[in-house]
Amino acid sequence: MVKAGFDTVFVGIETPNEESLAECNKLQNKNRDLLMCIRKIQKSGLQVQGGFIIGFDNDDAISFEKLQKFIQESGIVTAMVGLLNAPKGTKLYQRLMGEGRLLKDMSGDNTDLTMNFIPKMNIEMLIKGYWKVINTIYSPKYYYERVITFLREYDYKDMGNKPLHFNEIIALVKSIVKLGIIGRERFYYWKLMIWSLFKRPKLLSLAVAFSIYGYHFRKVYENHSYKVSNIKE
Repeated sequence: MVKAGFDTVFVGIETPNEESLAECNKLQNKNRDLLMCIRKIQKSGLQVQGGFIIGFDNDDAISFEKLQKFIQESGIVTAMVGLLNAPKGTKLYQRLMGEGRLLKDMSGDNTDLTMNFIPKMNIEMLIKGYWKVINTIYSPKYYYERVITFLREYDYKDMGNKPLHFNEIIALVKSIVKLGIIGRERFYYWKLMIWSLFKRPKLLSLAVAFSIYGYHFRKVYENHSYKVSNIKE
């Protein structure tokens, strides 16, 4: 894939919980060191974007912390974490129907804090745990740390000394103003820029891009924050 010009791959990791992997029949992810597998892909020249799911029957109160720690250690910058839903026509849908746990059709957005079935875990506890994971991994401190972890592992193949395009220069200037001067993450922004400049200068443009992605991710998830604030303590 790298030889063919690919630089990014999306991987459905789902969960580091072995029991939950068996539950969703993701057997190819079982009995292996998932962190080492991710690093191998990164060192080959591919950025790993990861898909993760919360809400399996085997998930418990410590699953949130385990997932958060796994994402952080993996250096997966773009970690797409969603709540489990059961699409029509799947084995999961049929099983939940047989158990009388289906509620409605799924919304199609597994990040909108809704589930179309009754989970084993208390729903309020589940949503709050999910939201804590999201708030943590996309908070400036943890997000920028994860970017550095990735850039440290990433083997940039045949990037050469490409000059910055005009659009990239504009993006850099805007990021400096929005994130480096105005933004609440400015300390972490400049820490990343300085680290990249001295440690991985060829990846500076990628560091800038990730900074902008992080701002976007936070804005997307902030749109759902009002729903969490309405959940009873």
